[in-house]
Amino acid sequence: MHPVNHHRPDASDPLGLSHRFELPRWTFLTHHARVLLEIARNPEVRLRDLAAGIGVTERTVQNIVNDLHAAGYLSRERVGRHNHYTLNADQHFRYPTEAGLPVRRLIDMFADRDIDGSPSAASPQRESPGPPPGG
Repeated sequence: MHPVNHHRPDASDPLGLSHRFELPRWTFLTHHARVLLEIARNPEVRLRDLAAGIGVTERTVQNIVNDLHAAGYLSRERVGRHNHYTLNADQHFRYPTEAGLPVRRLIDMFADRDIDGSPSAASPQRESPGPPPGG
């Protein structure tokens, strides 16, 4: 594992990813999932920052946001010169084997974590369930 360097991200790397690791040839999460997660983390993220952070073009992110909007996963509202996004986390996954599950499962798994993988200070810690009733 590569050490985490806690410096401020620059304009070419607004999410601060490039110094932490070398991007692998493939990953388990698609760009659509990454865009959804970044919007969950910051509903007012600028598409250019999102694109630079996940390593795709701004046009690619625009197309992904359009896909997610058309499929009902998010809505957007113009606020001044930027957009505010609202996720529909109850919308189900699209692939048949996961179609019965809401995307909230993915969002809950990743969105409350900082980019470096540690729990976000801004996110409330979840309480662990206590012992089962009667036990």
